[in-house]
Amino acid sequence: MLARNTLRLASRSGARRAIGATPLSRSFFSSPKSTDPALIQEHSVPVSSYNQGLRTSDELKVEHTGPVTTAVHDIETRAVPLKKDVHATLTPTLAKFTLPGKVAIVTGAGRGLGFNMAQALAEVGVRGIAIMDVQQELGDKAAHELSAQTGIDVRFYRVDVRDGHAMGQTVQDVVDHYGQLDILINAAGIADSNMKAETYDHEKFRRLLDINITGSFLVAQACGQAMIKSGRGGSIINIASMSGSVVNYPQEQSCYNASKAAVIQLTKSLAAEWARYGIRVNSISPGYMDTALNRVPTLEGQKRIWIDHTPQKRLGCVDDLNNLAVYLASDGSSFMTGNNCIIDGGYTLW
Repeated sequence: MLARNTLRLASRSGARRAIGATPLSRSFFSSPKSTDPALIQEHSVPVSSYNQGLRTSDELKVEHTGPVTTAVHDIETRAVPLKKDVHATLTPTLAKFTLPGKVAIVTGAGRGLGFNMAQALAEVGVRGIAIMDVQQELGDKAAHELSAQTGIDVRFYRVDVRDGHAMGQTVQDVVDHYGQLDILINAAGIADSNMKAETYDHEKFRRLLDINITGSFLVAQACGQAMIKSGRGGSIINIASMSGSVVNYPQEQSCYNASKAAVIQLTKSLAAEWARYGIRVNSISPGYMDTALNRVPTLEGQKRIWIDHTPQKRLGCVDDLNNLAVYLASDGSSFMTGNNCIIDGGYTLW
C-alpha cells in the first residue's frame, strides 16, 4: 500500500555511511534521476554476512549496481526461532506451514514490513535469509538483528532492483553461499501520493514505474532462473497493493495504482509460465498499513477517511502480512499459484 515501502535513493558515498539514524520522509523531491550514472554504474555490491550475530564483510563484483527500495522500521519486534524438537512434534497439517532448511531472499527488507516478513520466515525454520536493500546502514542493522535474535545465517546485499546484471550476480552469490534458493519475497517498491495526474512530473512517473514494475520483474527473473536451474521449484511472493485493484480515495496516485496493477498481472503471467518448473508465484495486496510513514500530522485527515472506509475500522498492523507471507512460502499453499491475496481489513468491499 501507500506507506508499505518508501525509497530514499542514495549516492555511492551516502550508501556507505556508518550505521546511524535515517530521517523519515514522504517526499521524493530533489531525488536523482534514474538515469544518473552514479546510481546504476557501480562495480560491486557490498555484502555483510551475519552468523550468530557475528559480522563479516565482503564485496561482490558486478558490472554495476546502485539503490534499491526499503521499508520503514515501524515498531520494535523480536523474532523467536522455531526449535527443532518442537518442529518434530507438529502434526502433518501444522508442519506444512513451516519452512525447515529453506533459503529465502527478501528485497526491501532493511526495515518496515519487509523486515517484519523476514522475521516471520526466521520463526518457521528457514536456515538462511538474504536481505536486499539500498541503505547500507539499515540493511546491516536488520541483518545483524535478525541473526542475533535467531542464530540464522543472514546476509545483506546493497543492490538496485533496476539493475539486472547486478541482481543476477547477487542471486547467484546467494545460491553459491547457501547452496539453494527456495523463496523470494519481492517487497521493494516506492509510492508517490497526493500527485495530480494532470501535473504529474514525467521523470517521477517513469522512475516509479521503473522501480515498481521493472524492478519487480528483474528480481523475479533472476530468482526464477536460479529456481529453474536447481530443479527444486520454489515460491515467489510479489508485494502488490489493493491499489492495483481499486482507486484510492481521497489521494491522487495514478502512477502508483497503475504500477501495482501491473505487478498483479505480472504475478499471474509468471505463475502460468513457471508452473511447469514447480515454481509458484503469488502476490500480496495490502491495504492501508499502520507504519511510521502514516504517523505524521499531515496525514491525519486522510487516515480518518481510510479508517472510515475500512469495515474493520482500523489500519493494518505491521505484522498483519507475516502469516500470509509464511502461508504463501510454505507447502500449506502448494496448490495456489497466480493468486492475488488482498489483505485490507475489508476496504475493497465498499
